Amino acid sequence: MNTYSEQSHAEKQIAQFWDGRAKTLAEQATGPITNPLEMAMTPELAEGVIRSIPGYRPYFEKAFGSRNPTFSKIAEALAAFETTLTTPNAPFERYLKGDKNALTQQQIDGLKLFRRSGCIRCHSGNLLGGTSFQKVGSVRPYVTDNPSKGRMDVSGKPWDEMMFKVPTLLNIERTAPYFHDGAIKTLPEAVKKMADIQLDTNLSEKQVEDIVAFLHSLNGELPKIEEPALPPSGPETRKYIEEVY
Repeated sequence: MNTYSEQSHAEKQIAQFWDGRAKTLAEQATGPITNPLEMAMTPELAEGVIRSIPGYRPYFEKAFGSRNPTFSKIAEALAAFETTLTTPNAPFERYLKGDKNALTQQQIDGLKLFRRSGCIRCHSGNLLGGTSFQKVGSVRPYVTDNPSKGRMDVSGKPWDEMMFKVPTLLNIERTAPYFHDGAIKTLPEAVKKMADIQLDTNLSEKQVEDIVAFLHSLNGELPKIEEPALPPSGPETRKYIEEVY
């Protein structure tokens, strides 16, 4: 396995969102802006807000050759930032580079079990996942009240029912709750559930602990992001904001 220290964890995935409804980061970036449960804006309103702030204009001109912040350019700018969000230097990465002391013995045992039990068939590659869609509940059904049907919601094809993007396992300890419905609250519970419904395997408590220990080794260094000084609003900015709120 190659190093993943310079991989943009989101950019390198097969698609965005659990059901893969966004093909690119830029397409994904538009989702929260227009979603009625999040920012609840139209593309035109988003353009108006950014256009009303004079301080953004030179940035758009430098990046895109135009001072006009179209919705697509706003999405491209957000996606460009997201490509910088990497988490290098995880213990497992150092281990792959030859530092055999980077993992504890329990983590090594967990890695061996992770491979031997079949987890690695889906959670593979530089991101340990994120590169395929798989059926949740391939051995026995996953019981949930969540209405999502996975890829079927996008394709309309019945054979895509409960097909979801395999999540990357990088920093998985930090990203609870788990599964597309957020119903699984802890990492040990997630490991045990996946072994049951995907691999038809009943892991012992010790085996779960070993795999979880290995998964902890996938925590990399979080990006150091300096909060920027945002440009002040223009005289028209409030008008656009009030149309939404």
